[in-house]
Amino acid sequence: MAHDEQDPRRAVPRTDLVLADPRLQRAGSALGPRLIKQAVRTAQDRARAGMIAPSEVTDVAVGLLPSAATSIQPVLNATGIVLHTNLGRARLSTAALQAIERAGGATDVEFDLDTGRRARRGRGALAALRAAVPAAGAVAVVNNGAAALLLAVTALAAGREVVISRGELVEIGDGFRLHELITSTGARLREVGSTNRTKLSDYADAIGPDTGCIVKVHPSNFSICGFTSSVAVDDLAGLGVPVVADIGSGLLAADPLLADEPDADSMLRSGAAVVTASGDKLLGGPQAGLLLGEAEIIERLRRHPMARAVRVDKLTLAALEATVSGPATPTWHSLHVEPEALRARTEAVAAAVADVLGASVVPSDGAVGGGSAPGLSLPGWALALPAPYAHRLRTGQPPVVGRVEDGRCLLDLRCVPAECDPLIIDAINNAARQEAR
Repeated sequence: MAHDEQDPRRAVPRTDLVLADPRLQRAGSALGPRLIKQAVRTAQDRARAGMIAPSEVTDVAVGLLPSAATSIQPVLNATGIVLHTNLGRARLSTAALQAIERAGGATDVEFDLDTGRRARRGRGALAALRAAVPAAGAVAVVNNGAAALLLAVTALAAGREVVISRGELVEIGDGFRLHELITSTGARLREVGSTNRTKLSDYADAIGPDTGCIVKVHPSNFSICGFTSSVAVDDLAGLGVPVVADIGSGLLAADPLLADEPDADSMLRSGAAVVTASGDKLLGGPQAGLLLGEAEIIERLRRHPMARAVRVDKLTLAALEATVSGPATPTWHSLHVEPEALRARTEAVAAAVADVLGASVVPSDGAVGGGSAPGLSLPGWALALPAPYAHRLRTGQPPVVGRVEDGRCLLDLRCVPAECDPLIIDAINNAARQEAR
């Protein structure tokens, strides 16, 4: 290289000089050194490649900083699906979010402040859940619904037989099959009945000295109609072996809107020894597995070695207690919102984006989602936009996730907090400007 030629790499500012910028210093407390240095290195590499001027490195590094130390992005759920599994299912209440923040530091989760000794873990959450389901003799909480069923079957039937109807051999999300979950415990399946019809006599004939329990599964993510029959829990409870009722969706008490969804209190009153359910579906809380049932059996589950492996953390316990004891959840509000209220909001948004060609307000049926209440439509309204808007809105800030239907992008406000409507309007207008360019 000639003496009068300057190596462009020498012009790139040193890392320590860039890191001394006050903006990067302030960001360090929220993001940590790794993310800060990563942004600086990326900016330096761009300068070395001639993509930016060396004098721009610091400003570009600041612009590359993420907004938080996690890559998970909050999105606005405008799909109309209340419990959208891919979007994290239930949106937590303000009370639950405040409880998580409260539990972020050292807590008394397993400590008695009065005696200074060890206490029952998560006793506040357990007491709240027990109070919400009067028919439960005792309750326990694990880390998800599948873990709840796994623990129940392991404690009651490992090395023994589990009797289950062929019509209830359910496959849940991502290819997980309930019968494979059950057999992973070391239990043996005793399938009874047929896909569409199972009778009480089928169960009675299968029960013997090696029966550990009957598992009754609510097929929450599909329905079979026509020439069908199944056996109710109260009939199964008379057969002399424990009945584990997996209701799935986490409905604690009956809801007229969800007439076909079993609830925990009713199942226990019908004679189920144990009810298992998820906390992040119809209950509207954090991901958790709920176990409610006879006190002796729940204590046996709690003392089982596997219980430690599926133990729930303090943040979940805090959020669960606030969900059960606190105000109505966003899930409840989204399920029960009046269609005319949705229409008024949607029309207001439409009026604010009137310049967008093809925008209109159309009827829209929402859904419960999360493998709950299949086939139940939730009447409402949506803003219809040209289909290309779906991608533009998903990739904007904040991301707005709608659904594409009949060649249109539909934005259903059922699950969008009303205070976020201005964000929806801004997102649509930004997407329109992209189209104009």
